[in-house]
Amino acid sequence: MTNPIPQFPAGFLWGVSTSAHQIEGAVAEREQSVWDAFTAEPGRVKDGSTAAVACDHYHRYREDVALLADLGVDAYRFSVSWPRVRSPKGLDFYDRLVDELCAAGVRPVPTLFHWDLPVGLDWLRRDTAERFAEHVAVVAERLGDRVTKWITLNEPAEHTLLGHALGAHAPGRQLMFDALPVAHHQLLAHGLAVRALRAAGASDVGIANSHGPTWPASEEPADVEAAAFYDLLLNRLFAEPLILGAYPDGMGELMPGDVEADLKTIAEPIDFYGVNYYAPTRVGSPQGADIEFGGLTIPAELPFSVRQIEGVPVTDFGWPVVPSGLTELLTGFRERYGDRLPPVVVTENGCSYPGLDDQDRIAYLDGHVRALHDAVEAGVDVRGYFVWSLLDNFEWAEGYERRFGLVHVDFATQARTPKSSYGWYRELLRAQR
Repeated sequence: MTNPIPQFPAGFLWGVSTSAHQIEGAVAEREQSVWDAFTAEPGRVKDGSTAAVACDHYHRYREDVALLADLGVDAYRFSVSWPRVRSPKGLDFYDRLVDELCAAGVRPVPTLFHWDLPVGLDWLRRDTAERFAEHVAVVAERLGDRVTKWITLNEPAEHTLLGHALGAHAPGRQLMFDALPVAHHQLLAHGLAVRALRAAGASDVGIANSHGPTWPASEEPADVEAAAFYDLLLNRLFAEPLILGAYPDGMGELMPGDVEADLKTIAEPIDFYGVNYYAPTRVGSPQGADIEFGGLTIPAELPFSVRQIEGVPVTDFGWPVVPSGLTELLTGFRERYGDRLPPVVVTENGCSYPGLDDQDRIAYLDGHVRALHDAVEAGVDVRGYFVWSLLDNFEWAEGYERRFGLVHVDFATQARTPKSSYGWYRELLRAQR
């Protein structure tokens, strides 16, 4: 490396992330999820594909753990498929995976829900939060003797927005603001899961929330107001109930049930706050028409519009590449929440680019790791960084057209080929030892 990345604090956790539905395959060996039902509907996935096989990780996990060991990561963040562990055979799989990771010297970091809700459950219903806590207790009892770091939920904001408000993801509902109960019930599920994990003896528990800075399209009051509302919906709505024990700006009045009592559960203390960061968002007032942005249709009736950020590179997903946004986000959280903010772990950061010699991905990751170090230097307590993702995988409604992996997967043969970025990350990890 010509310009070495500065050293991070001792004990800093370096890792990579995946999710069950995106890599495991083996659909016949588990119950159905809402994503199976969604992808069975014609037109839901751009290339018409499903995750029935995906990376076949269920049958090839030993090969993938060997890639992790060779990479030299401290930890591997994966998700536990709720539909899979409803049978003992599914729990057996995660038993084997965790044993393999421990034998390879890689710390397992399970996420207990990453969007693959079992068919028959519904986040519009409060009792799904209670069913989730039961699921968490079962997994913790089985794996808790070897797992010390747990993540409850992945990106409840995206699951609410894309799956229930806009209908672009499973379960495909277009409820707009009537989807708010989905947000509340997921946050309640998080709090109940924290309690279940504590009861099982867990001492290192957090969440993985997606966040990014929100930039007004201009200084015009209408744009500033629209950006503030977007920030409220995508950042503050999912952070402040956990960190401050309160919904922001009257949003609690829109939530179902005994919100004050629920907030006591939602705000159960956590040991780290996971942040998934990809890009800032430039937001302006509504433009009176649907907008296509980053593979998503933003409906005209929303009280904001998403605009392009000019003058920066974009990934092949069309997402802007702004490493300094990560510094801005984390220092902004520190200023906003002060000592109430738990230690931060960047639980996802990555990009979609084609090819094996993926120099654009190397530049992206290099810039973001440096930006993260800037946040550490500015006084943010950051404890870890996880690249999304280990493998090219099933990228939700994009199918297999977007490749986020450090390792290329030929989906016809399942051959794994480390990309240039895999070698770059391995060298970074060696330099950080």
